[in-house]
Amino acid sequence: MRTAAIVVAAGRGERAGGARPKQYRPLFGEPVLRHALRAFASHPAIEAVQAVIDPVQEEAFREAARDLEKCLQPTAGGTTRQRSVHAGLEALAKLKPSVVLIHDAARPLASAALVDRALAAVQATGAAVPVIAVSDTVKRVDPSGRVLATLDRSELRAVQTPQAFFFETLIDAHRRASKEGLENFTDDAALAEWAGIPVATFAGEPGNLKLTTADDFTRVEAMAGGLSDVRTGTGFDVHAFGPGDHVTLGGIAIPHDKGLVGHSDADVLLHALTDAILGALGEADIGHHFPPSDERWRGAASDQFLAFAVSMVRARGGKIANLDATLLSEAPKVGPYREAICQRIAAIAGIERSRVAVKATTTEGLGFVGRKEGMAAMATVTLRLPAGA
Repeated sequence: MRTAAIVVAAGRGERAGGARPKQYRPLFGEPVLRHALRAFASHPAIEAVQAVIDPVQEEAFREAARDLEKCLQPTAGGTTRQRSVHAGLEALAKLKPSVVLIHDAARPLASAALVDRALAAVQATGAAVPVIAVSDTVKRVDPSGRVLATLDRSELRAVQTPQAFFFETLIDAHRRASKEGLENFTDDAALAEWAGIPVATFAGEPGNLKLTTADDFTRVEAMAGGLSDVRTGTGFDVHAFGPGDHVTLGGIAIPHDKGLVGHSDADVLLHALTDAILGALGEADIGHHFPPSDERWRGAASDQFLAFAVSMVRARGGKIANLDATLLSEAPKVGPYREAICQRIAAIAGIERSRVAVKATTTEGLGFVGRKEGMAAMATVTLRLPAGA
């Protein structure tokens, strides 16, 4: 069964305020849309993610979708949500997916477990939507605000996304509605109901909030993920010069008349960054996890050491907020390679380039660095972890 997702992101989001549409506003340091796209692009059962956007925002979309390999070329949305979803379905038609999940970009916190439930429900029923029970008393009122009736909340549910459907069933319903000039369905479940398609429900998530106003951003940042535990770690590493024709710094080979001596590739920058992350987690240092006595690590590329430390952060439900490193060296000059190094570190850590800083300095001829006997690196990392992790 082929499975795809559509992320609807063509709206203006004016009620949220700000100078840009809400789906491109930052949330935990990343665009809201990136969180929504990643929920599906990172899910092993989703083969393709089709975003529907306002073409004016294509550059902002490119940044939000950067490195998310399952994201397809975006398609232009319409003047209504219904038209935008229809555009996304038509863009996916050539892939002929069996199942499609429709999700609002304004819901950035959908979990992998929610996607799992959506896929299980659609396989069993053909059409299903996530719901949560209504806890507040609900009144029906007239235009003047006078109460007309109190509704029985035991029969009421608040509906979320992703909504899941057999692809051919949903695209056929959209085509029929478009042909008949019906454009006011507020979600795909309502359109499916009109088309005579039975719609089942499955458990949604209280945390799968929709960002509508500026207050919603404040509320979500206060609760989302519970990443209230901010940790800082430091790292330091030294390697001596020896025979060679290059040094490896931040995963980038830089030509030099000497090499760095070490059991692995002696990448002082990545070693210092790895130790900084391990320190922030309260873990033992890099030598404990990758001992020089172990022949597996002889000549090994140090990117796997940093990737290991990053995986430990993710295993605890945390995120890397910032990586900052300073290289102490008289030669070679790092300036021409600085951007490549930063890009490489960001790729290894799976974070935005803007969260990585690499600087270089000399020691004014003092000490072993000043005598050009070797290199050193210092690093600082900031992590955000769930409370109690």
